[in-house]
Amino acid sequence: MDKRKNRERRETEDDLVFKALAGTDRRRILDLLRHAPRTTGDICTQLHWLNRCTVMQHIGVLEKARLVITRKKGRERWNYLDVSPIQRIHERWIQTYAMPSAQLLSQWQAEIEGSTE
Repeated sequence: MDKRKNRERRETEDDLVFKALAGTDRRRILDLLRHAPRTTGDICTQLHWLNRCTVMQHIGVLEKARLVITRKKGRERWNYLDVSPIQRIHERWIQTYAMPSAQLLSQWQAEIEGSTE
C-alpha cells in the first residue's frame, strides 16, 4: 500500500515538473537561474515582455514543481534553482528510453569497426 502511494505521489510530482517545463517563459527563468540565484526584479528585467505579476505566476508554478526555491532577504526575493526534480525526470524517463538506442549505436560501431579490419 505504501509503495503505491509513493509511486502515485512521484507521478504527481513528475506531472508538475512536466507542466512547469512545458512553458517557454518558465524554461527561460530556469536558464537564468542555472548559473546563479537571481532576484525576482532581475528576472523581470530579463523577461521584459512580461509584467511582474506574470513572472510571479511563472515562479509560482516552478515553486510548486520544486524547481525553484525562493527566499526573502530584506525587500528582495531571491530565486534559486533546484535541479533534483529534473534529475529525477532524467533518470526515470530520458535515461531509461535512451539506453536501448545508445546500446544499438555501440553495437553498430563495433560491427563497423570489426568489418574494416
